[in-house]
Amino acid sequence: MDQLPPNHFLNLQRPDAFVPAIAGTPDTSTLAAHDFDVDTRTGFMPPQPPLTRLPPAWEPWEAALEDAIQSKLQLADKPDLSPAEQGKSERWRNSVRELPILPIDDLKSSEILLRRAHHVLAWVMHFYVHTTPPGARNIHIPPPITVPHLQVCAQLQLPPVLTYSDDVLYNWAFKAPPASSILFQPKAELQNLRCITLFTGTRDEEEFYLCSARIELRGVEALSVMRAIMDEAFVGDEIAHRRITNYLRILADVISDMKHLLASVRDGCDPSIFYNEIRPWFKGADSDTTGRKWVFDGIELDPTLEQPTELSGPSAGQSSLIHALDIFLGVDQYSHTNFHAHGGPSSASTSAGDASSASVRPATSTLSSAPPKPKVPFLTRMQSYMPRHHRAFLRHLQANPRPLRRIVEQHTENAALREAYDGAVTALKEFRDEHVRIVALYIVIPARRAHQASEQDGKGAPLGTGGTDAFQFVKGVRDQTAGALLGRPQQ
Repeated sequence: MDQLPPNHFLNLQRPDAFVPAIAGTPDTSTLAAHDFDVDTRTGFMPPQPPLTRLPPAWEPWEAALEDAIQSKLQLADKPDLSPAEQGKSERWRNSVRELPILPIDDLKSSEILLRRAHHVLAWVMHFYVHTTPPGARNIHIPPPITVPHLQVCAQLQLPPVLTYSDDVLYNWAFKAPPASSILFQPKAELQNLRCITLFTGTRDEEEFYLCSARIELRGVEALSVMRAIMDEAFVGDEIAHRRITNYLRILADVISDMKHLLASVRDGCDPSIFYNEIRPWFKGADSDTTGRKWVFDGIELDPTLEQPTELSGPSAGQSSLIHALDIFLGVDQYSHTNFHAHGGPSSASTSAGDASSASVRPATSTLSSAPPKPKVPFLTRMQSYMPRHHRAFLRHLQANPRPLRRIVEQHTENAALREAYDGAVTALKEFRDEHVRIVALYIVIPARRAHQASEQDGKGAPLGTGGTDAFQFVKGVRDQTAGALLGRPQQ
């Protein structure tokens, strides 16, 4: 495809492109990245490997996480959990309760340190929550985690729970030094990544996260195509429309590659292992089938802190790349409507669905008298789980005064343009076809095997880690995406 001029404001290289970013400097050092943290080479993933350890002042958090991983802590509801494993988990949780409440003042000036702090504290919290014995009435998160975690979240404008950015965007390193020491080449490095943090230490868990990371990196070209199309839309003449047509064909090919990368998760992640051993670790509060609340003990120690209301687990619905494709193609008005977050308890994988409440239930019963929030579509709500710079990027994209879909609709005489547009939408629909198959394979089928008893069947369909009806949701979004086609029968 044609490249933007080197001096185009969306194509300027950051001054530190060839060296590690200065500690504390978020990736907003160019006009293109300003406020958005979107790199022209790595997209929504950082151009340098994320920080792997906080400075010594916060070593107690790092040590707690390291101890949990090295101790190979087991899920509290594991069917064959031995007394020795129970004792090991309790000793670890007791050590977390005895941690000092560390101040975060010296983290506030560094976006990179704050990201690492969120990563570490969220993983420690999930280890703590999911090793808590099932008999506990509620899950009490101790003050040494509650206070700094909520303070870090206030700085980052993120919920105090594992998010897609913790599992995928900021959870990678190179297996070997990259092929090019000068410039990150996403396509060349797709298979040269490993994860920093894992619950189970299994290849299955690592491949589950890396599958999304590879999709993010392959999607960098899609972002480049979007920029080029927006540039041509500004010109708006016949030549520009021909170029937009060609760019849309390239975009369809990129999305097709992303679909194949999504399908490749089967090669490294066993569905049964995922459903039974991996998935339960990153469930959020709204996915607890026992109805237990997550109680943030010690929140009263800092009067600036607010009771969390968003406690869903990490979800593919939190990928800014997929949201960007939806918005750019004008599909969001179809795919982001009619589906709402589930307010009731449940469990499961990578997406969500239509239900009753826009917010996760409060962490304690003290907010039970608060008026209910209006319903918000799930995909819209998931944007609150994205890094705030990426949310700003999506808002910027939505504010585009020359949206692509309107251009195509206004030029009905241009059959090639409409066909290319529909080709890109079809590619996105086919990406979601694959997502439906993945959810069926990794969630629906294992859940049916696990819930054969009639009383379990009556509790409803399997739910995603985002706290929603996984299969019906992804199927519904797929069908709504097909509804965005302009010149072909809906599929």
